[in-house]
Amino acid sequence: MPLSELHRILERAEPGARKAHKRHVMACALACFEAGGLDATTIEEIRASADSSIGSIYHHFGNKDGLVAALFFAGLDDQAARAEPALTAAADTRGVVQACVREYLHWVSEHPQFARFLYMARATVARGPAADDLARRNRARLGSLQERLARGVEAGEVLELPRETYLPLLIGPSEIYCRAWLSERVKMPPVQHMDVFARAAWRAIAAREGD
Repeated sequence: MPLSELHRILERAEPGARKAHKRHVMACALACFEAGGLDATTIEEIRASADSSIGSIYHHFGNKDGLVAALFFAGLDDQAARAEPALTAAADTRGVVQACVREYLHWVSEHPQFARFLYMARATVARGPAADDLARRNRARLGSLQERLARGVEAGEVLELPRETYLPLLIGPSEIYCRAWLSERVKMPPVQHMDVFARAAWRAIAAREGD
């Protein structure tokens, strides 16, 4: 990821000159996790990379779990911010579904380092001290999408399915491809296939065949 793009994401999460050192530690931690993995990377390695102090890192983040969560939420929030204008502008339910998929694939294609980290850290954050915060953020992030899908069900456009199945149906195939691309098992960036995955997502939940 270009340094300016990484700084933009971190600046959005932790704005202002007073948080410059915190952003610096987060950027160094992201590079350490990319190089050594989440579990194997130590706070000491991050401290050395950031030329910081242990006390400063613990002051900002509490512990390693807090640092992982701060990075995870920075990426997740940026991903949501990227998608929001397209979702808001969508004229109908099909447009919402396809915009959701396209923006997800765009974001991963543009931010592969951060995307790898999100996949790497998801389970750790979900079962760690920030689990409740993650659940709250997910409810807020997905609430408008679920509302649009519910209106689509009422209008007869969308299949009535268990609520928890919609997101796996919409994003699951795209995520599988993104993981394959990030691990270099496929070569074409996800954004190159966004129309394929966007159409497939809609067909997975459309109430009428051929829509």
